Amino acid sequence: MLFYNIFLFLYKAGIHLAATWNPKARLWVSGRSNTFELLQAAIIECKGKKIVWMHCASLGEFEQGRPLLNSIIEHSPEVEFFITFFSPSGFEKIKKDKEYKYVFYLPMDSSGNAKNWIAILKPHLVLWVKYEYWYYYLREIQANQIPLIMVSAIYRPSQIFFKWYGKLYVKILNAFSHFFVQNSDSKNTLKTIISEDRITISGDTRCDRVINIESDFSEVPGIKEFCAGKTVVVIGSSWEDDETEWVHFVRTKKEIKFIIAPHEIDKDNLVDVKKRFPESILYSDWLAQANVPNQIKAPHCLIINNIGILSRLYYYATITYVGGGFGKNGLHNILEAAVYGKPVIFGPEYEKNFEATDLIENSGGISIENALELEKVMNELLTHPEEITNRGEAAKKYVYENSGATKKIATYLADGRLI
Repeated sequence: MLFYNIFLFLYKAGIHLAATWNPKARLWVSGRSNTFELLQAAIIECKGKKIVWMHCASLGEFEQGRPLLNSIIEHSPEVEFFITFFSPSGFEKIKKDKEYKYVFYLPMDSSGNAKNWIAILKPHLVLWVKYEYWYYYLREIQANQIPLIMVSAIYRPSQIFFKWYGKLYVKILNAFSHFFVQNSDSKNTLKTIISEDRITISGDTRCDRVINIESDFSEVPGIKEFCAGKTVVVIGSSWEDDETEWVHFVRTKKEIKFIIAPHEIDKDNLVDVKKRFPESILYSDWLAQANVPNQIKAPHCLIINNIGILSRLYYYATITYVGGGFGKNGLHNILEAAVYGKPVIFGPEYEKNFEATDLIENSGGISIENALELEKVMNELLTHPEEITNRGEAAKKYVYENSGATKKIATYLADGRLI
């Protein structure tokens, strides 16, 4: 416990220090300034309703939990959902959308915060999405005998739970009533320390989420006009390492339309992206220009400078690329592209993404090591349209074959009368 508490102290001190210059850290700090007062006021509004609390580290985890959340809301009108985030990127987006009424930052883990939080909230059920293991909160949930369900988790032997020095984290895992894991490897790993009857292979709720997005697809303003019926490459959630691999190909293939959606869209990063792709236009400028008669200029590269539309941009692609596979940030969500029946290319660092391995095996995904290999793969695909079609169909088939996690979890909750 000593090392865990030291970690919490250093983390909090570091965030407060970074808040003096970093906008995200500043949001992290300021957003937690009156959380308990807001929580208390919200609970008064919810008198008589069952409270279900869903915690997500960030936006990606929320998107995994969203299908289950919506399913419960649809079938259990007596339930009120409270959603918490640790990261500003998740909180700020979902709070701004106003689709869900009660959205909060989770206060920093501590014995006092955890006791206070549970005493005020008194949740009927807690859903924890994928990961982020806060000892004091989980201990307090367990101490109050509140059902605690892990959703869409992945476990690997390299994780701390399965090391000789991970005893504290094994104790943390034992706070969970039941685990819904994404694949058999996760179950086989987890059952070495957790009883097998508490583990269910459900698949990934992200498959359900991206299928819902595809089914409810609506046009993104200005994109069809930009694409103009040409071959389109969508580069999604890109970092500098990803964009560097694309520079030569984008600059030399002016007959192709490129849509680049950087993972970070702050002003400084957008300036850097524009330098890498000089013959480009920002999405906001493209929309503004489109409203001026006879002023439309059609560059071959569009840089997306807002959030919330990437999952729909893949619809317009001939070929897709998903970023994060060239650096420590990790590969981003390839299922968002695969569901539209498009081949998915990504970098070499994908070992933590089992669906990337699966897509490679069924030919829906392609991993590349460098710019030369990227250009070779792209030229091969572009000269063989039938391969684009076949790979795209394989990618879509994979998503649909792995859907249904939401129904499995919702059925478990209903059968156990947890909601």
